[in-house]
Amino acid sequence: MNKNDLVSAVATQAGLSKADATKAVDGVFNSITGALRGGGEVRVVGFGTFSVANRKATTGRNPRTGESIQIPASRQPKFKAGKGLKDAVN
Repeated sequence: MNKNDLVSAVATQAGLSKADATKAVDGVFNSITGALRGGGEVRVVGFGTFSVANRKATTGRNPRTGESIQIPASRQPKFKAGKGLKDAVN
């Protein structure tokens, strides 16, 4: 499922126009992104938790040349599925 499929499904299930469903889906994504950018987390009960994980700087190796390279520290988005989502999938 891609974003257009998601917008169509939301429009159908909520009885919205595709334009309104697009605004709703974009609003949800922008809200989650904004919360994570600020260092917070988003918990949706029964679905899961979006959070930010801090990764330390490490030394890696270029597989083509074998040269050592420094991989800088970074912040990565993380998602942990909730019980409701796990039960629905299994």
